[in-house]
Amino acid sequence: MLNEEFYQNKTVLVTGHTGFKGTWMCRLLVNAGAKVIGYALQPPTTPDLFSMSDLEHKMTSIIGDIRDLEHLKEVFAKHHPEVVIHMAAQPIVRDSYKDPVYTYDTNVMGTVNICECVRLNPCVKSFLNVTTDKVYENKEWEWGYRENEPLDGYDPYSNSKSCSELVTHSYKNSFFCNMEVAVSTARAGNVIGGGDFANDRIVPDCIRAAMKKEDIIVRNPHSTRPFQHVLEPIAAYLLICQKQYEDRSYEGYYNVGPDETDCVTTGHLVDVFCEKWGQNQKWVNQYDGGPHEANFLKLDCSKLKNVFGWKPRWNFNMAMEKTVEWSKVYEADGDVAACMDKQIQEFLSEYKK
Repeated sequence: MLNEEFYQNKTVLVTGHTGFKGTWMCRLLVNAGAKVIGYALQPPTTPDLFSMSDLEHKMTSIIGDIRDLEHLKEVFAKHHPEVVIHMAAQPIVRDSYKDPVYTYDTNVMGTVNICECVRLNPCVKSFLNVTTDKVYENKEWEWGYRENEPLDGYDPYSNSKSCSELVTHSYKNSFFCNMEVAVSTARAGNVIGGGDFANDRIVPDCIRAAMKKEDIIVRNPHSTRPFQHVLEPIAAYLLICQKQYEDRSYEGYYNVGPDETDCVTTGHLVDVFCEKWGQNQKWVNQYDGGPHEANFLKLDCSKLKNVFGWKPRWNFNMAMEKTVEWSKVYEADGDVAACMDKQIQEFLSEYKK
């Protein structure tokens, strides 16, 4: 299983470190004693988790655009990362309809640039490209997609991430196979957790409404998604990077998601949130006629389980409880960084059982 000591004193480059998942990733790595280099745009939301997570002076935070190849080359040349975790992206489906060119430029050419830097820097021994469960051609069927299913995301965001996978595959076949670098991609489902302030995501919408004492607006209560706490995929990413660093036979393509019982409808998710939040919180069904989004989507994570003996630690109910716990600390102007550390330690304790 995941060995935190593996990362002690290792130089790890995380792209997208100012985002929600990136901040949790960096907090865990810093706590594990890694030398963390972050490369990302300014935090994408106001407020933002990175600024309140007490990371600024515990890692090297570089503000840069993943589309800027020359800047990225300078960062690699200066810091010589051993492990590279690529999470920088334009991650919102609805935003990809508003600006598809920027979405493709960031998600596709950004991946080309990071792959090119890995190609030019033999210091990198383990490289992981984080994509999404939405890379698959969605046939709205009831069973989970496996890693060998066709890639063909529908909307610009999902499709750009399919392209990001293909870019990685091409570099792997053309260049990385002749280098001493192990390369994988990880396709993760929807994540929840404290500190996500993004627009057009159901749990942040729930928290914003609850803090304002307003009803939660739900636009599609019947859509089914795999939901997991943000620490679940982060731990899986770090496990993949560790194992393939030690043994290249582990490199490949991995789905990362919850057990099937934690693939829930949006309506059920909001019911559980209201129960955990209390204060007679309610929601209303109000479809707003927005653009197409997948209605039914699940992952088959058998490969990750069989290869690594991996299994989710926190079920959906616990994931929501931890999300509400963090949000209550934030609402009370408490120490959210301390809350993050507490949850990380609780999770890793479960992970080691």
